Amino acid sequence: MSSAAWHTRIECGNAVGAGFLVSARQVLTCAHVIAASGTSTVSVSFPNRAELGVVAATVAVHGGWRGGDTDPGDVAVLELEREVPLAPAVFAPPGAERGIPSPELVAYGFPRGYDEGALALYRAVPGPLIAGEWVQLEAASGHGQPLADGFSGAAVTLADGAVVGMVTAVAGGRDVRAGRMLPTEVMARYWSGLGELVPTPGHTPDELRELYGLVRRAERDGRTLDHDRLYVDAVGAFGPALPKGGFGSLASAAAYVQWEVSAPEAVSRFAARVRELLDGPDERGGPGDAAPDGPPGRAAAWSPIVVDIEHSGAGPDQVTVEVSAYRDGRRRPVGARRLPWSGVRAYVQEHIDEAVAQLVPGAEELLAFVLPRGRLNEPVARWECGADDPTPLGCAYPLVVADRARHRSNRLRHQLHKKWQKLDGGTAAAVHRIGCGTPERPQSLRKRLWDDGADLIGFASSPAAARQHFEVGLTVPVPVLLWSRTGCPEAGHEGPCSGEAFLDELTESVAGVPPADLPHHVLSLRLTADAADEADRHWARDVQLLWDDPRCFPGTAAPLHSPVA
Repeated sequence: MSSAAWHTRIECGNAVGAGFLVSARQVLTCAHVIAASGTSTVSVSFPNRAELGVVAATVAVHGGWRGGDTDPGDVAVLELEREVPLAPAVFAPPGAERGIPSPELVAYGFPRGYDEGALALYRAVPGPLIAGEWVQLEAASGHGQPLADGFSGAAVTLADGAVVGMVTAVAGGRDVRAGRMLPTEVMARYWSGLGELVPTPGHTPDELRELYGLVRRAERDGRTLDHDRLYVDAVGAFGPALPKGGFGSLASAAAYVQWEVSAPEAVSRFAARVRELLDGPDERGGPGDAAPDGPPGRAAAWSPIVVDIEHSGAGPDQVTVEVSAYRDGRRRPVGARRLPWSGVRAYVQEHIDEAVAQLVPGAEELLAFVLPRGRLNEPVARWECGADDPTPLGCAYPLVVADRARHRSNRLRHQLHKKWQKLDGGTAAAVHRIGCGTPERPQSLRKRLWDDGADLIGFASSPAAARQHFEVGLTVPVPVLLWSRTGCPEAGHEGPCSGEAFLDELTESVAGVPPADLPHHVLSLRLTADAADEADRHWARDVQLLWDDPRCFPGTAAPLHSPVA
């Protein structure tokens, strides 16, 4: 009796269906069972606990079903007018209905003439979900109770009573004994509250309660978080791509991470980031305009504008350009387009001002170009602000570059977090010099940088001329790389070495400057060089700063045109 007490009979207008209790005041059923709820009372009764009587209910959640037999979202959550003293249904892990051999499944419905209910015995047909939504059911035998009207909304259970889904469509008759059910992981798309009730491999009940508790807190507080950005951050660079169209809500993003992402740590990363944002600033007032990722200090002060450039795959000269601003941890895209490289400068000039308008008034802007590795030496700091403003971008903003491949490395982002925590005291970093034509083997350089705990590398040569050594610098957790774009082009030259002269000037210039302040310091150097009488000969005219504090601005996002449902 107690194991069957949570089954419910539901009446709404002329419709009779089934449902099942999932909390003291919540019942799950089909949206089509309560289609007349706008004009008719919804009544819920418990056939195995008749003494509880009939309980009125209201529709608390509607899955979006629009009235068609094949429309998705045929889910509704009913709120009972009072709590009932019954243990709710218990759920099986996702996919339990598709064991080998296929287990018998039981549905408790209310076909015509059976107000007390009837049982139907079915099996799940193996194979993919129909239209990504339904599992097909077929009768376990050629006789017995078919799925008929009155079974809609019925829990589909294993022999032990654990729920695996809900009946949504019936096709009973003399020769046809079939139907469809929504499995629990699909129902969770339409009601996030189900996520914490269903045991999910790789996640403890406490983890799921925390995740959905944070989702409810965000909804209760009216906080609008960038759920697409949160998803990308949680799954990492090599996780599943953002679903087409993006997520419609924070709850749907959380459910997708729970059900569709195989890496179990993604749930904890998602929850931790949501908690951080909820505990931190809010645009509506208070200490609201702190930056997304950093502890107190310079990293918490920057408001980044990110120009993200990636090879599009459409041709060697075709790239995808995205311009975004970040405010309170939320990504605010202002433009994205596929272009030939020759069109990138004009596109960036058109959209940077739009991005600035998205920042908190008075915020400390930081312009970051996230570039493919082969483009790190591009003269982006020399690009003009616009057609009517010849000021170089590097003389208008603190401007840094970042390596796109490095931004996608979870290993390096984690290690750089630790590096910056040590640098927060403000101590200046020594310059580890990589001289022109250095004979040091790349493997030896990697060991030296690790052993010395290097924080800043200065190169005498451009990336193309020192390719192997430069790539070592990008694949160890060194927060800052500095070089002159026009440094020594090759080793073995005669006469004075411009690259070594650059390193001498650089070492003297950055002495005493904390790494966190280098974007402002390099802005000052660029302004000084631009104002010099012989600007073309000033040592800092072509300085390039790769500055990588992952707390300051989020890693690269999925393209705008492949963002989730």
